[in-house]
Amino acid sequence: MKKINIYSISISIAFILFMVNIILIITGHIEHAGTPLIALFCFLALGFRGYKSLKGYVFTSLLFVGIVFSFYYPQYFISFKGYKFTNLIVPLIQIIMFGMGISMSFKDFATVIKAPKAVFVGVSAQLMVMPFVGFILAKMSDFPPEIAAGIVLIGASPSGVASNVIAYLAKANVALSITITSIATLIAPFATPVLMKLLAGEFIEIDVLSMMWTIVKMIIIPIGTGLIFNQILGHRAKLLNKIMPVLSMVGIGVIIAVITASGRDSLLDIGGLLLLLVFIHNIAGYLLGYWYARLLKLNERDARTIAIEVGMQNGGLASGIANSLGKIATMGLAPAVFGPIMNISGSILASYWHKKPPKETPITK
Repeated sequence: MKKINIYSISISIAFILFMVNIILIITGHIEHAGTPLIALFCFLALGFRGYKSLKGYVFTSLLFVGIVFSFYYPQYFISFKGYKFTNLIVPLIQIIMFGMGISMSFKDFATVIKAPKAVFVGVSAQLMVMPFVGFILAKMSDFPPEIAAGIVLIGASPSGVASNVIAYLAKANVALSITITSIATLIAPFATPVLMKLLAGEFIEIDVLSMMWTIVKMIIIPIGTGLIFNQILGHRAKLLNKIMPVLSMVGIGVIIAVITASGRDSLLDIGGLLLLLVFIHNIAGYLLGYWYARLLKLNERDARTIAIEVGMQNGGLASGIANSLGKIATMGLAPAVFGPIMNISGSILASYWHKKPPKETPITK
């Protein structure tokens, strides 16, 4: 008797559900597609777990479960007995940043000494490419000012820890990836408000000092605390290192679900165009980041790293900033949309590069 392959069955059920949803959309009954869509992404997540080449899409599938659920049933993600779930966003970001800090050590910054050029190229690309591409797309969009400012905001945010995972899968320079993420994150309290003032000032009023303090509370304090914990606990921090990535993924999922529910009405109005612009923003980051590095004579491995660092932004931080400004339902939409798109495109890019090992030496002088 053949062993039942639950993963293959799950993929088959997902395909059937996909066809059901296509029929609902074609026949104009998209308002009834909520439950079938949720089931589709649940079965996809389960099915992907059984295949090594698809495991990277499990988290993204679960993100879509939360997005669809919060879109079709927003009442469950707005508030509970008077408590607004948007109040969870900043604490969740602080937990994620603490997790980042506890996974780091001061040795991670050794790459600055070993490969200063690559680090400089990566950080400068972070500060130039995505903010200005975001500004151009925001100007082109003709969106309401607060939604347009959200496109600039995701561009002005640093890269997140997801980029380090994708760099590993893409056979890029993981040490360089961690260093660029760390430095870009640590300078974010100063760089992000200034970039927002310069590029998004025409869309909304930006209080630079207030935004700086908000980001310090969300980034510097939690990361610093995590670093101290790592130094004090040493090898005993391994348990926290295992727990924090899971908590971070759950936190990101909750943040995106809350933002989707809060901004549902705006998404219904401009969702399709916003998806397109965010996708262009993301892909432009990969392409411009890669060729910027190549033009400055970095090797293939480092160029891949910088492409990933530029294309993958910290949507959680951007969402927290939008929430602190009281604009989570508008300014927070682009960051919420960017996260899932980034995870899909990053996984595809990593899969492609994984099959094509870089030919050049990984050493950057």
